[in-house]
Amino acid sequence: MTTSNHIPESIILVGPMGAGKTTVGKQMAQKLGKTFVDVDQELEKRTGVSINLIFEIEKEAGFRARETAMLAELMARRNAIIATGGGIVVTPENREILKSTDNLVVYLKTEVKHQLKRLKRDKQRPLLRGTGRRERLLNLARIRNPLYDEVADIVFASGRTSSYGMAKKIVAHLCKEPKKTTKRNP
Repeated sequence: MTTSNHIPESIILVGPMGAGKTTVGKQMAQKLGKTFVDVDQELEKRTGVSINLIFEIEKEAGFRARETAMLAELMARRNAIIATGGGIVVTPENREILKSTDNLVVYLKTEVKHQLKRLKRDKQRPLLRGTGRRERLLNLARIRNPLYDEVADIVFASGRTSSYGMAKKIVAHLCKEPKKTTKRNP
């Protein structure tokens, strides 16, 4: 466990699907002695149904409304690592929540080629159903990457690095950096 006084109280991970937010977040939580929570997993736990079913019944708009409420609630947690869903930044209210927090927002940036490799067996994500995954991921990247940049305090490329290596790299960086006092301007 790291005991540096430079570590932010809570850390929020943003980035596209397949960037490793959940896996890296769990490992960071373990290394830093923090609680881990995943926005999507918490939504599933609270509703008793899968994200896919929420999308199917309530469509994306219904899911996004639930996601915003969950994000607002989880942002109040102390001593936590919070992994967000890849689309969290598409909702303006979520971007404002992320930009206005005193917590540290970390963007796990990844290229589409790495997403395709990591997600090739994934059949659960609503936005990856059917053919044309590469084109859909490229389109999502064009729209969302600037939004992740907008809300992030720091950015780490999560390409070829293992989740363990990425968690270790982020924790090492945080142990070197002075505690964040203000949000960076977009």
